[in-house]
Amino acid sequence: MYTAIGYAAQSATTPLAPVKFERRSPRADDVAIDILYCGVCHSDIHQARNEWGIAVYPLMPGHEIVGKVTAVGANVTQHKIGDLVGVGCMVDSCRSCEACRSNLEQYCLEGPTMTYATPDRVDGSNTMGGYSDSIVVSEHFVVRIPEKLDLASAAPILCAGITTYSPLKHYGVKAGDKVGILGMGGLGHMGIKFAKAMGAEVTLFTRSASKAEEGRRQGADHVIVSSDAEQMKAAAGQFNFLLDTIPVQHDLNPYLDTLRFDGVHILVGLIEPIDPPVHAAKLVLGRRVLAGSLIGGVAETQEVLDFCAEHGITCDIEMLDINHINEAFTRMIAGDVKYRFVIDMATLKV
Repeated sequence: MYTAIGYAAQSATTPLAPVKFERRSPRADDVAIDILYCGVCHSDIHQARNEWGIAVYPLMPGHEIVGKVTAVGANVTQHKIGDLVGVGCMVDSCRSCEACRSNLEQYCLEGPTMTYATPDRVDGSNTMGGYSDSIVVSEHFVVRIPEKLDLASAAPILCAGITTYSPLKHYGVKAGDKVGILGMGGLGHMGIKFAKAMGAEVTLFTRSASKAEEGRRQGADHVIVSSDAEQMKAAAGQFNFLLDTIPVQHDLNPYLDTLRFDGVHILVGLIEPIDPPVHAAKLVLGRRVLAGSLIGGVAETQEVLDFCAEHGITCDIEMLDINHINEAFTRMIAGDVKYRFVIDMATLKV
């Protein structure tokens, strides 16, 4: 064990504050990492405030981690001291179920061990995330950061990036497909970039006409203002695929009307319950699919990092001193960030 430092919430109603805590010493298959940067995800807010009802305190968020390897266990073969690496949303899984054997650890039948607020599979301790100076993780869940990527802007790829890349890849988005991206926050702006790189004709759906110019700057070929009934009516039956990144409850029915037959509308946000209800006829009469997707497995996370390096894709970020994390949460709730905060861990002092 060793003493680490970070920022944690002690309850659902208290702000994040500096803490000292114990990290485990590296096990035989572990990699120890000095954290350089950590992205700030909206799920960090949900968890810190126990909005999903599963928080465990003290809770230290952070699952978009980039850092440098400082030590490795005796059995580690994939990483060495000095390597630049990343850790995403998971730090363990059963590794033996069908999902894990298929490199889909996020769908582990026993439930994956998340990077924070989950019991460690070995000793039962509460996992603590990347709002910290360091972390110790099994090498299987550590990915390589390609040399071409800026380290700070690479951090959000480990959640926002893989969350949008994985469904586009799974459903085979290709050149000539018409893809709609719903929402343009941290996830949506990455979805636009990925779909364009895959050769699709990309349309941004946004409720605000003021976002049209920014949507085109991000790479969208077209912009539809979803609050404009005439624009939505004109889009009926056009799209092969809708990637829905809207993080709050919204009516899915008008969007389903824009799908062609065999079109797919995929949710990446936990907007349950879906309200108002989906009209079954909108699916049945067009053989349309309403589906969901959760982050991505470790191998696919490495794949999306390499894809970003190959295609020059980066996340638009705003750098953050960690002592401003609570103000950042407030700004995120207000939608006041383009498009992802990234904490510079050099600012962490306790």
